[in-house]
Amino acid sequence: MSGLPERVRTRGRVARMTVSGPGADALVGVNGVSVRFGDMPALERVDLSVSRGEIVTVIGPNGAGKSTLLRVALGLQKPDSGTVARQPRLRIGYMPQRIAVDDTLPLTVRRFLSLGGRVAKGRRREVLDELGVSYLLDQPFQRVSGGEMQRVLLARAILRAPDLLVLDEPAQNLDVGGQSAMYELIGSLRDRLGCGVLMVSHDLHLVMAAADCVVCLNHHVCCTGHPHDVREHPEYLALFPDEEPAALGVYTHHHDHVHTTKGGVAPLPADENRTADHG
Repeated sequence: MSGLPERVRTRGRVARMTVSGPGADALVGVNGVSVRFGDMPALERVDLSVSRGEIVTVIGPNGAGKSTLLRVALGLQKPDSGTVARQPRLRIGYMPQRIAVDDTLPLTVRRFLSLGGRVAKGRRREVLDELGVSYLLDQPFQRVSGGEMQRVLLARAILRAPDLLVLDEPAQNLDVGGQSAMYELIGSLRDRLGCGVLMVSHDLHLVMAAADCVVCLNHHVCCTGHPHDVREHPEYLALFPDEEPAALGVYTHHHDHVHTTKGGVAPLPADENRTADHG
């Protein structure tokens, strides 16, 4: 990717990145990024980009560098080499893996959602209602269950009406039915907000079905592409030898629209509507 209009620093140099080529509509992109912690490589020459209206899912085993890649994309971790670029004034909604709050702190869900900044009156309840957990608004934050917590964290991420939604293990603590519902919800939020989604997970059974593009990471990019192609790639099969392709989550989705480069949707002609395998 040639980059996006933002000044970025790499190895002490400031580079001017301009929009051109196939990555010109990307919200965020990393190019040739490497990160080391002491003698241990976390990322080695990794490329990744996320465009508006696209769900990109990074999968890989524990310790593969997935969360490090997220931190690099967010600007929280400086790469040792390579470049990182983001669209100017990019609004990012971030959902962390987990959050710890001291039990002695008097914090309601309403107050927790307020910590991210001011929002319009009634907006917090509106977002929680969209996620099916508005009943939690005045509940103690520390008493929220694992599955409810995921939706509260997601609510905080979307309160900013983000251009880019970044989700680190969004379906953890959920059973299979809850995971499926969460990924469907993420897809509907992408459609409504017109945002890009960068999602990280080590769960293989359902997360691949929710993605437009899958990046298989094990410190370096093993393979990338449509979920159907990735799950049959030799490097993917070598990395997950116990996972049968047929066992991965496969659903069918009736395509009656396409996603535009500006994040909107456009209807397909009736004769082009089709049911597609998203596995």
